[in-house]
Amino acid sequence: MPRTRVNLDHALEMTRTGDLWLFRGRTGADRAIQTLTNAPVNHVGMSVVVDDLPPLMWHAELGKSLPDMWSGTHQRGVQLHDLRDAVLVWAAKYGQRAWLRQLEHPISHEQEDAVLRTIARLDGTPFPSTTRLLSRWFRGRVPSRRPGPRHAGVESAYCAEVVALTYEAMGLLPDGHRANWYDPGRFWSGDRLDLAQGARLGGEIAVEIPPHDMPMRLEESPEEESGTA
Repeated sequence: MPRTRVNLDHALEMTRTGDLWLFRGRTGADRAIQTLTNAPVNHVGMSVVVDDLPPLMWHAELGKSLPDMWSGTHQRGVQLHDLRDAVLVWAAKYGQRAWLRQLEHPISHEQEDAVLRTIARLDGTPFPSTTRLLSRWFRGRVPSRRPGPRHAGVESAYCAEVVALTYEAMGLLPDGHRANWYDPGRFWSGDRLDLAQGARLGGEIAVEIPPHDMPMRLEESPEEESGTA
């Protein structure tokens, strides 16, 4: 585990488009994902920081606690959230630890446009059922001659697929793997991830959540499901 730590406010100030947010929980579902993928994390999202907007998180989850910043509605599946609110939901409501992993590569206007086009295309895509998620992930382990992420179907998508498809649209992931080859652990430093254009990801930075933000747990809707994966 990394030794570098920052508080949430500092993490929000330093994050830029393309940075990764990784989460680790302790529920049965969280542990199952970690065990299945042989990784210390069970969820991944990506920062989107554009112009004077607050930092946003682009990810996919089961929950619908927060309004989607693209559609303006509460929805499950692929979502664009206020980054601070999203981290607090995952920390306070789902009981997850958070890490920031920064993309060490300048983002061009063309890549920002590619991110926004990907958001417009994928936002609202349903989250797959547990059975479908597992079966698709297993199929991603099988060697295939099919093209990589840009040609993957998007009838439904889980968190790592969303990040992979977005990175691929930005030109940061070379062809060769389908989107379902990726899981949250692929974006942890223990798993080598070869990026294009000379880009690389820095090490994990543990993000500390201020204690005064944790009472957010009490504000959750009782019908909400876990947002794991």
